[in-house]
Amino acid sequence: QVQLVESGGGLVQAGGSLRLSCAASGGTFSGYAMGWFRQAPEKEREFVAAVNWIAYNPYYADSVKGRFTISRDNAKNTVYLQMNSLKPEDTAVYYCAADPYLGYPEITRGHEYDYWGQGTQVTVSS
Repeated sequence: QVQLVESGGGLVQAGGSLRLSCAASGGTFSGYAMGWFRQAPEKEREFVAAVNWIAYNPYYADSVKGRFTISRDNAKNTVYLQMNSLKPEDTAVYYCAADPYLGYPEITRGHEYDYWGQGTQVTVSS
């Protein structure tokens, strides 16, 4: 059974940084797509960033390009989301997701992913 565990969320002032981690277990993740999504109160879940495990092609939502960076550590089965220059509108619960190889544009669509973490809260104060 695939399990995803996020960590690294918290409260930060606008302009600050956080790094989220997503540790995957219970499967062979070679070839898996790994994505980050977020959901703010009273809003729909939205795509943030994703990376194909083998090809390492990163994809980003326009709202985070240039501020967020997705990366992965194959040896640790862990994906990271480095978030810089945070804004109050980045406040949300951030979810990690995984699925066997997804191409583009499916890799940006939440409903394409089979496995999800429990989420970690990110709050950016103004």
